[in-house]
Amino acid sequence: MSAKNYWFAFGIGVSAGAAIALLYAPQTGIKTRKQLRKRAEDAGDYLEDAGNYLKAQAERLSDEAQKAIKRSKGQVDYAIDKAGDAVNSAVKTAQSLV
Repeated sequence: MSAKNYWFAFGIGVSAGAAIALLYAPQTGIKTRKQLRKRAEDAGDYLEDAGNYLKAQAERLSDEAQKAIKRSKGQVDYAIDKAGDAVNSAVKTAQSLV
């Protein structure tokens, strides 16, 4: 098949496919564009809602992490104070024995 015949057959196939698509299209182009626009808007709303949810969750987790850090710091400070008291008591006991 020559290149000219190939492109001629290709053009006829494209034309036939376009004609069949127009004849059997389930709805008009205007309706299809409206549906696509609405779905795009819905997708945008969904992504915005998802982003807001993720932001709220990140803030909640950040607050929980800060509370955990404060609790841990308090426990470490308490342990250091108790260890210091024990060392001071041991030093006093050792000094009284000497």
